[in-house]
Amino acid sequence: MITRNEILETNQMIDNANLDVRTITMGISLLDCADADIDKFNEKVYNKITTYAKDLVKVGDELAKEYGVPVVNKRISVTPIAIAAAGCKTDSYVSIAQTLDRAAKAVGVNFIGGFSALVQKGYTESDRKLIASIPEAMAVTDFVCSSVNIGTSRNGINMDAVKEMGEVIHKTAELTKDRECIGCAKLVVFCNAVEDNPFMAGAFHGVGEADCAINVGVSGPGVVKKALEEVRGEDFETLCETVKRTAFKITRVGQMIAREASKRLNVPFGIIDLSLAPTPAVGDSIAEIFQEMGLAEPGAPGTTAALALLNDNVKKGGVMASSYVGGLSGAFIPVSEDHGMIEAAAKGALTLATLSGIIADEAAIGMVNNKTTAVRLIPVIGRGVGESVEFGGLLGYAPIMAVNKYSCEDFIARGGRIPAPIHSFKN
Repeated sequence: MITRNEILETNQMIDNANLDVRTITMGISLLDCADADIDKFNEKVYNKITTYAKDLVKVGDELAKEYGVPVVNKRISVTPIAIAAAGCKTDSYVSIAQTLDRAAKAVGVNFIGGFSALVQKGYTESDRKLIASIPEAMAVTDFVCSSVNIGTSRNGINMDAVKEMGEVIHKTAELTKDRECIGCAKLVVFCNAVEDNPFMAGAFHGVGEADCAINVGVSGPGVVKKALEEVRGEDFETLCETVKRTAFKITRVGQMIAREASKRLNVPFGIIDLSLAPTPAVGDSIAEIFQEMGLAEPGAPGTTAALALLNDNVKKGGVMASSYVGGLSGAFIPVSEDHGMIEAAAKGALTLATLSGIIADEAAIGMVNNKTTAVRLIPVIGRGVGESVEFGGLLGYAPIMAVNKYSCEDFIARGGRIPAPIHSFKN
């Protein structure tokens, strides 16, 4: 039973703190589209996506209007193409990316994810084709997102893939340099990627998922910040309890929308992802939460502790509101999409190392902590430190940051695989 007070409180969160359902993502399996003939494969893929997702945008818009809760994005994720297209007799998967792009435009979604490969322990021939196709695929499509998983806590980190992805990112930047290198904004490298992530650019529909599922991402950094303003200066126990209670309320909103979307689309409900996903708007920022906690800037000593506290208590509150919390359910801190992170980067509070080194660092954090971590790197060709680039929409804008001048080339060049940590042996 939803009380009158709960309704009023939810309205205030929407009006004053940027609460929204960030995405309704329909996951679609392409395993039954397998065909040796790539033209036939593309035809099957297009037909399945446009059939299953034909009402997705309409239903999302109807729910937003009826419930008064903004549903910002309607998206699609598909089986990793390196798996679904493994039987195709072809040297390139670029035409598949173009097919995904056409299907996304036909049904009206704003992104489609799954131009992906999972290479944490090694490559298949199909994985190699997919990864080689990424730069051109990102250059010739508008709505296709790509991801590559290069490590897990169970298998360690594929350092050959780390090296290659540094090269792929650079080539993608080259091919899209006439558009602020936007291809790299649609490409993410993962450690411990999950099969039911509804957020882009890393969403794909895992092979263990149903033929089709509805996964919903709900977000409210601004709501958490507003709640923490009410307990400014209180101890950590009070801070944690406030985050938990707020996450519970946010998740309940997502649960309501997800269940109704599932019912109207006649598609099984998958999960609620309660990640705190910022936007470039003021008041909708993870960085501002850090500042409200007491950090002068994100990147200051204590940032990692603050992030760990935030993630843990968001999860604790969320799981009490839904039995199906999944996906990433963490905090996104992208420089281009978080107004506070953008300002911190412009002030020099955040710094970078080289491409493959950053990928390795991010993957190591995820592997050792049994946590999903991901990194999007955008080398902007033709721009200098202190200048900015504009990607538009949720992709936002970002200042060009200085890169650490010290090389990790010899470290990356070792190749092979970093073994899994000792605590991975849990069987």
